[in-house]
Amino acid sequence: MEGALTARDRVGIQDFVLLDETTEAAFLSNLKKRFSKDLIYTYIGTLLVSVNPYKELDIYNKKQMEVYMGVNFFELPPHIYALADNAYQTMLTEYNNHFILISGESGAGKTEASKKILQYYAVTCPSTTLLNTVRDKMLMSNPVLEAFGNAKTLKNDNSSRFGKYMDIQFDSQGDAVGGHILNYLLEKSRVVHQNHGERNFHIFYQLVEGGEDDLLHELGLEKDAQHYNYLTQGECAIVSSINDRNDWKTVKNALQIINIDEINTNHLFGIVASVLHLGNVQFDSDSKGHALLNNNTELRWLLGVDAQSLQEGLTYRKIEVLSPFTIDHAIYARDALAKAIYGQTFTWLVNRINESMENKDPSRKTVIGLLDIYGFEVFYVNSFEQFCINYCNEKLQQLFIQLTLKAEQEEYEAEDIEWEPVQFFNNKIICDLVEERHRGIISILDEECLRPGDATDLTFLERLEDKMGNHPHFVTHKLADKMTRKTLERGDFRLLHYAGEVTYCVVGKRNQNLICQSKNAIVRECFATVDPDSRRRPETVATQFKSSLLKLTEILMAKEAWYIRCLKSNESKQPGQFDEALIRHQVKYLGLMEHLRVRRAGFAYRRKYDVFLKRYKPLCPATWPHWRGVPADGVEVLVQHLGYLPYEYKMGRTKIFIRHPRTLYATEDAYEKCKHELATRLQAKYKGYRAKGEFRKQKEAATKIETCWRGVQARKEREKRAWAVKVIKKFIKGYMTRGQAKCTDNSEYLAFVRQNYLNRLKNTLPKTVLDKTTWQSPPAVLTEFLLCLFCLVRHQNYCASHPREKHSSIFKGKKESYPQSVAQPFVDTRIKEITSNQTQLTVLYSVFLQYSIPVIKYDRKGFKPRPRQLILTQTAAYVIEEAKIKQRVLYTSLKGISVSNLTDSIIVFHITCEDPKQKGDLVMQCDHLFEFLTKLCVIANKQNAVKVVQGSIKIEIQAGKESAVDFTTGQEPMVYKAKNGHLMVVR
Repeated sequence: MEGALTARDRVGIQDFVLLDETTEAAFLSNLKKRFSKDLIYTYIGTLLVSVNPYKELDIYNKKQMEVYMGVNFFELPPHIYALADNAYQTMLTEYNNHFILISGESGAGKTEASKKILQYYAVTCPSTTLLNTVRDKMLMSNPVLEAFGNAKTLKNDNSSRFGKYMDIQFDSQGDAVGGHILNYLLEKSRVVHQNHGERNFHIFYQLVEGGEDDLLHELGLEKDAQHYNYLTQGECAIVSSINDRNDWKTVKNALQIINIDEINTNHLFGIVASVLHLGNVQFDSDSKGHALLNNNTELRWLLGVDAQSLQEGLTYRKIEVLSPFTIDHAIYARDALAKAIYGQTFTWLVNRINESMENKDPSRKTVIGLLDIYGFEVFYVNSFEQFCINYCNEKLQQLFIQLTLKAEQEEYEAEDIEWEPVQFFNNKIICDLVEERHRGIISILDEECLRPGDATDLTFLERLEDKMGNHPHFVTHKLADKMTRKTLERGDFRLLHYAGEVTYCVVGKRNQNLICQSKNAIVRECFATVDPDSRRRPETVATQFKSSLLKLTEILMAKEAWYIRCLKSNESKQPGQFDEALIRHQVKYLGLMEHLRVRRAGFAYRRKYDVFLKRYKPLCPATWPHWRGVPADGVEVLVQHLGYLPYEYKMGRTKIFIRHPRTLYATEDAYEKCKHELATRLQAKYKGYRAKGEFRKQKEAATKIETCWRGVQARKEREKRAWAVKVIKKFIKGYMTRGQAKCTDNSEYLAFVRQNYLNRLKNTLPKTVLDKTTWQSPPAVLTEFLLCLFCLVRHQNYCASHPREKHSSIFKGKKESYPQSVAQPFVDTRIKEITSNQTQLTVLYSVFLQYSIPVIKYDRKGFKPRPRQLILTQTAAYVIEEAKIKQRVLYTSLKGISVSNLTDSIIVFHITCEDPKQKGDLVMQCDHLFEFLTKLCVIANKQNAVKVVQGSIKIEIQAGKESAVDFTTGQEPMVYKAKNGHLMVVR
């Protein structure tokens, strides 16, 4: 109800108890408003009203089941899962038995509702292998019972033509451990007759349409329902909404799950086939009007019974001698036999299902019963079966009112609240009219069926008129006034039920049985208890049904009741249509208004004090945030603060009772407003708390960062000071030892002196080399350096004036490109061609640069070209990339230099490689090959190491691994890795 209060302004009222006006118009208006938004469920207290939407709604998935598990009944919107779960939870808590009564007329959705409840328990209850087997049998009993007990009617394509009560047994842990089914009043007349637009039971069509060819051949059947008299009377054997072939597969699978073996399954289908064959038995008449069977080919398929004996049974009546039947009597006997066989078989099937679901554990179990009973039925012609169905609904309505009134009165008495009598129609007078001993309709029918003499349907009607002529709820053509008499046939009587008037036809009320022997094991078992020679007075069908109904009433009275009332939204089975007249009629005969009035009984709302106080305590300063006293006193203080008038509420022993919904709505509105204010205050407090916490975190973080930063800066400052001290000490020490030989102490100081002198000299160079007067006086340490510089200049001048003398002996007549290079002058260094970076210059000069030139170096693995700078110093050659030394080749480790005899510019340094981790030979391409090799020969004294090779140069990639550089000529020069893994050079 709390959920209903919160959601009342969205789509109608979720609980009819909260309607301001308990009128039929207000009831229907609220139902229609919710139905228009696909809200098909509405409460009346704990009773669930369900309206069939005639379309699929996405409200029955596993996620929805989990939402409603263990939740308070009124906490969430109305749903069948809420009712199922609360019945289950109450059973576990109180350890008592419950039942759920599902009622409504055909097509209202009763069978679907029982399926949803079973599925809910199957999914949500605890699970083990044994329990899963029990659940599977419970769930799979549905397809079997629907196949043998459901049929297409004008109102419903899957109408249950029998009543079913199913007990689901649970152990103390809430595990489903067993089940038991009781069936009531199977509509056996449907086996032999169907109205136009209706079908026989589903199993007949499933067998004919879906049965395997071998099975049909064995049973003597054809794959066409039109060949069978019992399947064609309604002229709608094929229905678009029913897939008989798929249903056949489901039924066969279900029979296996409920432990019906293959032999019994074949016997079961043999009975179904025999009924079809029996319906095709035709009679002729002889000259005296007696029934004859001229063609008895169908009889050989009938249950393995002797054809001659069966022919006698269908055409003769045995008293002391054989008395022949007329054709009408023979047809009646045939149909009676078909109905008896099918009815007994259905009972056998229910018993076998019960055996498969039986709980073997003798310890005490709690149960939840599901009662799926036929609804009140009114047709143009109402037969004996409609009479029994309506009597059943009359009895259940009586039980419903009794249980509801009893529960309400007990609650009022327990709470010491004065009970206000509720006006409702007590249908006990109608139940007595039907079931009273010696005077009721059923008793009179028994007497007429079993008394000797010439009893007919009309004599039965006369007896009814004699016994009940003055009853206010009974009328016949003879007893009616002039106006009513026009609406009654002479063979009819009319009962004024609680749900309205129904006219019944007495023709065919009396019944008889025809039994026969069979080789079919199921038939023998079904009729084993029937003694055809017994002289004991047999019970009629009506008496049997009355007895079973009284037993059902006793079963239900011993359990706690939950109710689901199913309503049809329209007769045409169309989604979105709401037929108010049809709904009004159902609301009336289902007694929903009476239940609403009983449930209200003057008070729209009742809740325990602690629950009420917990919800509404924020509305009063004295009860918020905590009430320290007794909850009842807190509620009294709260309602006084809210201004409740004395007539608006009552205080019980444990609950508060509020009379009008408007009082509750005003309280709920105040609560909703208060919730927003409380939420705002809580949000403000929480935001402040979060902001303070965030500020505290940021402050702590800032402090940590500052501390770390200061530490870093202090360590840097300390390192800088230590470095400065070290440099100053070194400088002073170098200054003090400047006159000594070059050593570790004064090397940096002497380098500084040289660099400082050269920087000063750069700006005051003499005009000519011979000008000795304008030279700045060098320090003593530079005397040796200037001498070396002078020698180097003279050497360079000499090389520039005599370039070819150095390499003519190496390359002349050996390399094809040599003649073209003679005219090209040498350059001291080519470092300016690749860099102007002062840092790089500093690095290069620091290793006493002798010569520099750009080259293309080829990787040893894959021969990928890399642009590099090659630096020659006095002791080694350096391969440099962006001022970073990539490789150093000591002249002492350079064992040879190879070039080809062609016009290419490839140079290979053969390097001593003893360790596998060392790099191997160096392959380079140099545009100034002759200049570079001449410089190298002069600096490293390697004139004899240069080799001019023809064809191929072997190279060592690393220790023990060799490759080669192959040379050839072509149309255009290129360098690439060949398929053999060598470096191919084309010129």
